[in-house]
Amino acid sequence: MAAVDSFHLLYREVARSCHNHLELLAVVGALYTAKKSLNFLYDCYSLLRLHVTPCLFSKRNLVHQYGQWAVVIGIMDNIVKAYAEELAKCGMNILLISSNREMMRTFSEAISGTYGVKSNFLDINFSDGPDVYFIVKIALTELDVGILVNNTAVFDEYSESIVEAPEEKVWEIINVTIAASVMMAHAVLPVMVKKKRGAIINMIPGSVREIDAQIAAAKAYLMTFSRQLYSEVISNGIFVQCLTPLHIRSIQTSRYGISSIFSPAPDVYARHAVRTLGYSSRTTGYWPHSLQLLACRWIPSWLCRSIGSFAQQ
Repeated sequence: MAAVDSFHLLYREVARSCHNHLELLAVVGALYTAKKSLNFLYDCYSLLRLHVTPCLFSKRNLVHQYGQWAVVIGIMDNIVKAYAEELAKCGMNILLISSNREMMRTFSEAISGTYGVKSNFLDINFSDGPDVYFIVKIALTELDVGILVNNTAVFDEYSESIVEAPEEKVWEIINVTIAASVMMAHAVLPVMVKKKRGAIINMIPGSVREIDAQIAAAKAYLMTFSRQLYSEVISNGIFVQCLTPLHIRSIQTSRYGISSIFSPAPDVYARHAVRTLGYSSRTTGYWPHSLQLLACRWIPSWLCRSIGSFAQQ
């Protein structure tokens, strides 16, 4: 009986204490809910501002805003090829830099013939190290470079762990991802700063699957590099954007339905991504992808993964 009486006494004391603080707990809960609601509304506003605002204005003159030439690196990736085509549609001349000479020649001729712009290419393999940048700088001397597009997707399908990878491959990944993006920015920035205009786009495709630790670290580095570089050069009229697209179809296919919206063809993605240039320093570039990321902040992670898997089907 003594134990029962002690339990009831403890229960009454706890209930009385909670009742005394009930109003305080209600206020704390209301403030927390209000904060979460405001954050959600701000996220929705940011999404609308980024992807709707550009559609309300007439098509921008990128040549007047940034310069005559766009330097595009890594055209072996379909997203980058589509982005280069979209820039050509806007009247920009295109300089392609890659190690696949025949592909560049064919693509360069196609751009010139289709859009009536100048197009040229440089056969450069960034895995060769620092010596290649002297050639690049000479080629850029006479060009009014307005936009630089860096791409790091070249090793996205590389699955060998750093423990198993040979030393040559480790250096190749560093040279082609981190070093190439930084050194190309270093090559074009002095002229951009002098002209007080220009844009640098670092394209860093996202992935829902597991990737090599070194590739993941390179992407994280370039995201930080893009953010800090933006803060450093925005006062000089130079815009730095980090593009982080989610799943993009590798080929142009006719698909319909919800999955096709969240997994667009490269040309559809590029058209949306170019519109965001100058509006956001970090974005997916495509409103359904931004919607996916917004949803992942507010729904359980398992449901977010399920949505990502469905979008890639």
